[in-house]
Amino acid sequence: MHADLSRLTFRPERHYSAVVAQQGRVQLDADANEQTAIQLHQARTLAADLIGRYGGPRDAAGRDIAGFRIDYVGGKLDIDTLHIQGGHYYVDGILVDATRPAPGEPVPDEEGDEDTPALPPYWTYWDQPDAFRDPERDRLPSPAQEPFVVYLNVWERSVNAAEDPALREVALGAAMPDTAARVKVVWQVLPLSLAELAIENTDLSKDVVRAAFDKWAQKQSLSSGRLAARSERPDHADEDPCLVRPDARYRGTENQLYRVEVHTGGEAKDATFKWSRENGSVVFPVDELDGTWVQLASLGYDDKLDLDVGDFVEFTDTAYSSRLEALPLLRVEELDLPGRRVRLSAEPEQGVGRRPELNPFLRRWDHQEGARRKGRSTSLKGGAVPVTEGEWLPLEDGVEVYFAKGGGYRTGDHWLIPARTATGSVEWPTDPARRPLLQRPAGITRHLAPLALVKGEEGAVDLRLGFRPLASSMPAADEAALAAEAQARREELAAEDPSHGRSQTTAEAEAAVDGDE
Repeated sequence: MHADLSRLTFRPERHYSAVVAQQGRVQLDADANEQTAIQLHQARTLAADLIGRYGGPRDAAGRDIAGFRIDYVGGKLDIDTLHIQGGHYYVDGILVDATRPAPGEPVPDEEGDEDTPALPPYWTYWDQPDAFRDPERDRLPSPAQEPFVVYLNVWERSVNAAEDPALREVALGAAMPDTAARVKVVWQVLPLSLAELAIENTDLSKDVVRAAFDKWAQKQSLSSGRLAARSERPDHADEDPCLVRPDARYRGTENQLYRVEVHTGGEAKDATFKWSRENGSVVFPVDELDGTWVQLASLGYDDKLDLDVGDFVEFTDTAYSSRLEALPLLRVEELDLPGRRVRLSAEPEQGVGRRPELNPFLRRWDHQEGARRKGRSTSLKGGAVPVTEGEWLPLEDGVEVYFAKGGGYRTGDHWLIPARTATGSVEWPTDPARRPLLQRPAGITRHLAPLALVKGEEGAVDLRLGFRPLASSMPAADEAALAAEAQARREELAAEDPSHGRSQTTAEAEAAVDGDE
């Protein structure tokens, strides 16, 4: 997640069940965040173990699954669409909610407003909240030509106050930074051709389609790219012996959480990456865009979290953050401090940041174009750094990264590298010989589930799985059952306490009387 963090410490393989706070100790964000991660992991693992990879709750009669039922609507409107019915569904234990919120009711004015029209209980393919489909470029396939599968793509992304201003506590004042970020479950209903699933039209049974989809989803969920990180004492280390320990391999003067994130996906020859020493958390809400000039709500809180000429920024908004599409990174060419404006190297892409309700913002990245190692220069591609596999690539202050050969990369894949001044090194797993280990990305993990097979105008074949509720009504007990239960309780009490609650002396006296008789 793009947030101002010290580090992320949750590792499921360590099998920790809770974080225990100790008295008189410093409280760290990493501890609180690990407790949240432990609870989420436990809850989602339990849900996945009980439900399976995906499934939705049936109604009380056990017949219908409400959440994410797909209806194909073609030929009746100007443009084909899907109706996505509201309700709950679970994918890999993650709760996905398609319930459409009811519109608020405004206070009527004196003239008397008309009633607010009621929204339908379903979403359409074009207005689903997290997909931001565009009819100009996101055409639905035609089932008349070839059937297609409709599936659910679920993943999580962070949201800060730049994207959701309601997260900011205005009582703290505009000069104060935001407090905590949020993590959002993103769901997107998308089409998939049978060719991508390697299915022939001759056999389109539910089991065949589900099996082919699961095989395809397994390849899509995780990235094949791997990265290692280390800290090496750079050649210029002797230039600042007073600022940093002479033997330190990490030469930075502050603790950092480096984020290396894939910008443009694909094979290594096409892929690019960007990096940030602040985990990509330095963002600037945009008030207005005028050509290459951008009016900002703020230029930063200090000299570490501001903008300078030469910085590369990502001009984006909520829609493009959710679509996970790579946009060209732009260079800051000029600053207008009194006017809170910056001039970018080019005008942002059309359709990005033009709608205020999508909360456009700039995200700063810290890579630079220039000398990299031994006279070699870094030639950027679209403002990002080209991926080079099989060699160590320096970032800054002795921090280096290594991309393994033969990897495939996806936009949004990222790795986190804590760098610490106390050790003069980065925190990265190593083998017994202290060689850095290659790691898969920390995210983004896609969770995929099939919803329907659209075969034609007659409708869609439901591919969802369902489970019944565990609770049921208690049957009424008859007199014989109640008497049997009472007798069982008496026998149980007698076995536990033969004296029936009397003192030992009283019990012995009663036994002697019974014997005399």
